[in-house]
Amino acid sequence: MNILLAVDGSEYSTRAVDALIKFNGRLRDKLLIQVLYVHLPIPIGFATKHVAREVVDNYYHEEGQAVVHPVAERLRQAGIEVIEHVRVGSPGETIAHAAHELECDAVWMGTHGRGSVTQALLGSVAARVVALAHKPVTLVK
Repeated sequence: MNILLAVDGSEYSTRAVDALIKFNGRLRDKLLIQVLYVHLPIPIGFATKHVAREVVDNYYHEEGQAVVHPVAERLRQAGIEVIEHVRVGSPGETIAHAAHELECDAVWMGTHGRGSVTQALLGSVAARVVALAHKPVTLVK
């Protein structure tokens, strides 16, 4: 089973990792976990006036790896095969697109578990992924 695990470095992501490791222990088939961190884009016009594009790209990669790599290592220690990904874009759309592009069977992610009023006012990455992904989405509170 190929699962996209979207992480952001929060305690909610940690809970999703914990749940996925526990879930893995109950399966006969091995999991392949695609760990994804989505970095919000820096306004490129502004950034490239002051720094080279390569510097911005390195920043995205380093920031993303700082989140993705510890998660990936934890999953590997649990005996799970992992591929690490860092992308730049709008989180909800980028996660849904990655799930399709990477041919994932499902998406797992942590959620803050805010109420419907807060979600209606602020929006939610989780709600956006559920709306856009044509895959089952597991939200861990």
